[in-house]
Parts: sequence; C-alpha cells; structure tokens
Amino acid sequence: MPVSGGEDPMSQVRQMLRELLVGRENAEGFFCLCVSVLGHNDTRTHFLPLIQLLATDHNRLHTTLTSIYLEYFSKVRLFVCVYSTSPRRSSGHGSSPQTESQRGPTQTQKQTDIKWSNVTQDVCASIATLTSNLNQTKDDVTVVECKVDQSEKPKRSKNRRQRRKGYGQQVVGVPRCPSAPPPVLLWFRRDLRLHDNPAVIGSLEAGGPVIPVFIWCPEEEEGPGVTVAMGGACKFWLHQALSCLSSALEHIGSHLVFLRPDEEREGIGSSLLALRSLVRETGAQTVLASALYEPWLRERDQVVVSALQKDRVEVNMVHSYCLRDPYTVTTEGVGLRGIGSVSHFMSCCQMNPGPGLGVPLDPPISLPSPSVWPRGCPLEGLGLARMPCRKDGTTIDWAANIRSSWDFSEEGAQSRLEAFLNDGVYRYEKESGRADAPNTSCLSPYLHFGQLSARWLLWDTKGARCRSPKFIRKLAWRDLAYWQLTLFPDLPWESLRPPYKARTGNERGHLKAWQKGRTGYPLVDAAMRQLWLTGWMNNYMRHVVASFLIAYLHLPWQEGYRWFQVRLTRCRFQGADTLVDADVAIDAMMWQNGGMCGLDHWNFVMHPVDAAMTCDPYGSYVRKWCPELAVLHDDHIHKPWKCPASMLRRAGVVLGQSYPERVVTDLEERRSQSLQDVALVRRRFGQYVDPCSGCDLVPLPPRLVSEAMGGGMVNTGGQFLLPVITRMEFKHQSDDPDAASNPYNAVLKGYVSRRRNETIAFLNQTDFTASVINEGAERRERQEQDQRRMEGLPRPLAVERRGKRTPAAKDRFSTVPGGVATSHR
Repeated sequence: MPVSGGEDPMSQVRQMLRELLVGRENAEGFFCLCVSVLGHNDTRTHFLPLIQLLATDHNRLHTTLTSIYLEYFSKVRLFVCVYSTSPRRSSGHGSSPQTESQRGPTQTQKQTDIKWSNVTQDVCASIATLTSNLNQTKDDVTVVECKVDQSEKPKRSKNRRQRRKGYGQQVVGVPRCPSAPPPVLLWFRRDLRLHDNPAVIGSLEAGGPVIPVFIWCPEEEEGPGVTVAMGGACKFWLHQALSCLSSALEHIGSHLVFLRPDEEREGIGSSLLALRSLVRETGAQTVLASALYEPWLRERDQVVVSALQKDRVEVNMVHSYCLRDPYTVTTEGVGLRGIGSVSHFMSCCQMNPGPGLGVPLDPPISLPSPSVWPRGCPLEGLGLARMPCRKDGTTIDWAANIRSSWDFSEEGAQSRLEAFLNDGVYRYEKESGRADAPNTSCLSPYLHFGQLSARWLLWDTKGARCRSPKFIRKLAWRDLAYWQLTLFPDLPWESLRPPYKARTGNERGHLKAWQKGRTGYPLVDAAMRQLWLTGWMNNYMRHVVASFLIAYLHLPWQEGYRWFQVRLTRCRFQGADTLVDADVAIDAMMWQNGGMCGLDHWNFVMHPVDAAMTCDPYGSYVRKWCPELAVLHDDHIHKPWKCPASMLRRAGVVLGQSYPERVVTDLEERRSQSLQDVALVRRRFGQYVDPCSGCDLVPLPPRLVSEAMGGGMVNTGGQFLLPVITRMEFKHQSDDPDAASNPYNAVLKGYVSRRRNETIAFLNQTDFTASVINEGAERRERQEQDQRRMEGLPRPLAVERRGKRTPAAKDRFSTVPGGVATSHR
C-alpha cells in the first residue's frame, strides 16, 4: 500500500487500518508500515492503544498484532522502513543519550505528546465507527492467507504436510467492503469437519457472513425400502460428532445452528422447508453443501436445488465425500467384463479420469459471523442420543461402552490416522486380519461421517514412510460401493442375481444366537459381542461372521445386513444399530457379495474354527470378549467341545450353561447342503445362467446399457443380461450335483498358523543367540589356553562344584555337576 510522506500521520494510520480490515493488508505489513510512519519510539508508545478496540469484534486479529508487537520489541529488531518520516527527531548530533535523558521534556516534546494523544483518540474513534458499520451491514468477506507460527498448528508429520502447496498458510475470513452482501448458508450433512472441506472454503469465497446449519430429517435419511440407514449407534455417533463440530466452530468465532422441522410437517421436503425458512429469516442468497451420493438423497438434493433456484437462491453441491464422483464413472474403453471387481472399477477410473484430486485444504482460523443469528434448537432437541428408561425411571445407558471406546472429534480422527501411519501400517499388508492386535486403522466411522476426508487420508498415506497398497486399495473399494449403489438403487434390499432370491432360511433360533454371540463357536461369538458392545469389528472378522451366517446357518444375507445396520431388539425398550460406521453402500455391496447375490462372488468361505489360526492364534481375542472361556488352554479355547471334561471342570466351564452348545455340529454337512441349494436354484432359473460360460446372468441397469450397447450381452424380452463373475465351485456343482467332492471347494483350508510361525521364529532367534554365545566362549577359552602355553604356564585346575560340559554326553550342550566328570591325564 503506498503511503505518502506528506500526509498527516493520523490519516495514514487510519488508511492503513482500513486496508487491514478489508483484507488488502496483513498483520505483519500493517505493523511494518506503522513503524515506518510513526517511528520506533512512537510505535512502542502508541501502538497498543491504537489496536485496543479491535479486541471486541476482531479478537484474533488483535491477538496476532499484539504478538507481533511483543516479539518485535522483545528482540529489539529494527524493520527496514521504506519511509523514514517520523514526527520525533533527535535534537542534535552532538547531544548524548545521557544528556537528553537528564534534561527533561522540552516544549516541542510536550506538544508532540499532546498531538499523538489526539491522533490516538481519532484513530480509536475511527476503528469504533468502522467496526460498528461492518457489524450492522453484514459486510462482505474475503479470504486472506496469512503466515502463522507453525508451533500453533497441530503436530503432524512434516514430510507429509510440507508437500502441500501453501504450507504454513491458513484461511481467515475478514470483512471486505462496506457494501454488505447477504449471508451464506453452510449446510453440514456428512462432512462434519473443518480440515479439507471445500464447502467451508467455498462459503468464505462466496463473500458474506457464514451461517453453519445442520438439519435433521430422519424420514429423508432412511430412503425407500428396507434401507435402515440410521440406527441408534449411528445416531449416537452423529450426536457426539455434531457436538465436537459445534465446539470447533465456536473456537473460530462461529456457531452451528441445529434445526429439526416440525413433526407434523416432517417428511419429504422437510429440508427444503427448513432452508426456505432460513432464507426468509436471514436474507441469504447462497447455500453451500457437500454432495451426497445415495440415490434417494441425491434426488432430495435435486429437488432442493431446483426449488431454491426458482427463489433466486444459488445452491452449490461440492464433491468431497469420495475420491471420485460415482456419477461420473463410466465403462467406456474398458467394457463390462469383470464388472463388480475393484480391478475393473480402477480401470474405469484410469481410462476415464475426472478432475484432479488436488491437495488437501487447511481449516480456516476464523469465520465471519452475522449480526443476528437465526433461531434454532439445542443439540439435545434432535433426539439423536436419547436413552431409554426403565419402569422405575432409571436410564439405560446402552452407549457407555461405545462412549469409552472412541474419540468422536475431528482431532480424534487425526490422532488415529497418525498413530496408524506410525505403527499399524507397517504390519497392515500381512497382519491386517489379526483380531488380537491393533493392526487396522479404525478410521471407518470418521470417514462415514466426514470427520476425515478421503483425500486427506490418501494424501497422508502416500506421504507416509511405509506405503501399504492394500490399505490404499480399501479407498477404491469404498468408491466402488457407491458406484454400485448409483447403478442399483435397490442394492440394500434386492438381490442382484435373481436365482438367489429363492435361497431363504427360517431358522430364527439360529439367527438370535448369531446376533447375541451365543453360537457355541468362540471366534464368531467374540466378534458379535465386540460388535454389540463397541459398535465395530475389523474387516476380517466381518468376513468370518458373514460366512458363518450364510454358508453354515443357511440364512439370507438381508438378515446380516439389517443387523449390521440396525438392531431389531437391542433391549425391550428400544432398537439400536450395531455398527457405528454403518454405511449403506459398503454394507449392502459386501453382504450381497458374501451372500452370493452381488456382482462379485467371494472366492472364499471363512471356517469358524480354522480361521482362528490366522486371526487369534493365542486366544487373547476370545478371552477378551468371551471371559467365561478365559481359563481354557490355547489349544482348546477355539473348540471347547473337544476339551476334556476334567479341564472344563477346572476352568469352570459348563457347556450349555456357562457357555452355549454349538447351534450346528456338522460343519461339513452344512456346507455341502449349501452347495446343493445353490445348484438347485441355478437349475430352477436356467434362463439366468449363461450356457456357454456357466456364469450367472444379471440384468443390466439402463445407465450401463446406454454406455455399452456392444456384444457379449444376451437380450431376453427387452431385458439386457450380462455374464458376471461366478464362483468355480458353483459351476462344477451345477454340472455334477451328485459328485462326492468338489475340487473347487472355496472353504479356506490352508490357514497359516501364526502361533506356529511366531514360535519357530522365536526359537530360531534364541538358538542363534545361544550358538553365538557358545562360539564366543569357546574362542575366549582357546585364546587363554594358547596364551598360557606360549608363556609356559600350567593348565588351570577344574573348579569344584562348578557345572562342566560332559564330552562323552550325546548333547554337547548338556552340563553335569562339578567333580562328577573330571579329566585324568
């Protein structure tokens, strides 16, 4: 900013302050220019009174200026001033500092002090007037990038953070001009974060006070069919995440407004009614939100955008929830062969790249606030964390274990990510299936609620010292699930392969035992109890319990999906879901694949006993969640029915009482029956089996038909059918249903015994150490003997009662008491 040397200092200071407030100058530049205009001594005397009124409405800016002032004068650094004009000069070259201090103030100095006192009063009055006008007119906002002290930022790995452009810069929202635009509505949904949130940064760029708002409409969230998108545990997490987000917004000078439409008016369009009410109350003309990809929520958003645009309100839906917008993924150049696999999906993304991911965005350090906040309801009014009551009035705190197991804040997500990248990622590639060790990231709930962005996670993972391709591939699986949900909106409740709809089971007792963790198989029971108490289990254990439900209990996959999404009977007072990361797209896709109904068939079936060799070799996981079996030996803890009766008595285990009996006993017979059921339905629905390849045929959605109208598809009555991935054992079973054995049996048999491998590695290490120690001792003994022989000294006598090695023993490392074996030479 040019400053004329002939202007009055008061006018110059007022002009510089106005430039600072509108964002055309930063705090460091303002301080340097003040030193240039006022001089070193006058800045020390008058600067703090000049900025005092900023502490009321611009507290953070006042704090920054104060810290710059203190740092400057504590280190006595002289800035290079472009303009050296100062109202106070030295009286002469010959006067020493001591003489000047002894003289007392001159008449000129007294006049200067009176003058600068008036300047201070005028500038303070100007600040008060300008700040009042800014607050009353809801001034525009500009985004200013200012340098900040790196010690104030959260500690992260510098190797990852410094690779981003703009490192060391943060976004500040400050008033920009007296002509105030209307406020901006920042609509939070599943992006409950400030880090790397394009909608938040877009609200600052839109100009105007920002009003963060969260609207809770349960009917809109659920969607059609049996979606069960939000249950008790999910709602509890959402409640805690909203509380943390509200605190974070208040920390930067903003406020989160909670809204719940009237119950009598609740239904489709409730969000639209709430937004229209906010627009009328605040005068906002811009709404920003992060896009959601569930078909029913996307349809809701399209209605909202269309209606608000008719009301001359601009609505921007920003993409940030997935790495790739699922509605922009096409199969052009790849084809449909292998559709449903993550490899096919990644090929589609590579052949048809969208816009670049860009770099993660730092959070703003302030948000401009409106002069008057709209009316809202308290967070408790949303009813997300409502606990049931007993008849005597006491509360049932069913979420106590979930509350103690998780940190629900955005900082908690960052901490878990840092901890994983510093430790767990080194073992993830080979040991991610271990249930008894923290080798997984546990980040799925934070990703689901948007407290951690997928882009931030990918960026940090690629910047870590140890890259895990398997972990990065999980993000591709996540995007694949949402792509399939956009193609098949009925994915959560309708089987994609028509023949398998007929495979239904009605053994409700087995279902109840599976849900409550009382199947009699310790590994399955431990996983289901962990899910019940903490709302989470790792991916390997999800495969174990899903395989047991479908392949051994012969129950439909919808039962497992519904239980993972929402508990049907948590207690007799209310229902609550089990997974805190209950994601409709991911759960539906994985349960369909596990239930042999999805686009991709799992080519494996987890054995409920043998799988423990890989995931829980020492039984510590079972001991934690099934404490009634804690005393059993490692060899029997995963199969207590094979434990001798005497050992069961000593352990206090009574099968059928303290621990349940097995719901099914002959696992091989149950598995064989499952294969026969598959062969039966494939024969009954032969029109959905490709006669050439033996693969199942799946009806194509219109979107894929319009993208690819080439060959390889069978058209039956106007319906396009596509051959999809089919398990080899199903093809063999259909061709030869009476075969005694199936060479393509998918039950995993070659489990790696982690216990055996770790024991062998330990013995190898100890044996190697022992051999090295022995070789060193023998070498020292030979050196001593050679030395004594060279000096002509006699050999040392054997010490009585000292263990010696017996040369005649078969084991050369065995020892005997001293004196028993002696040398007679």
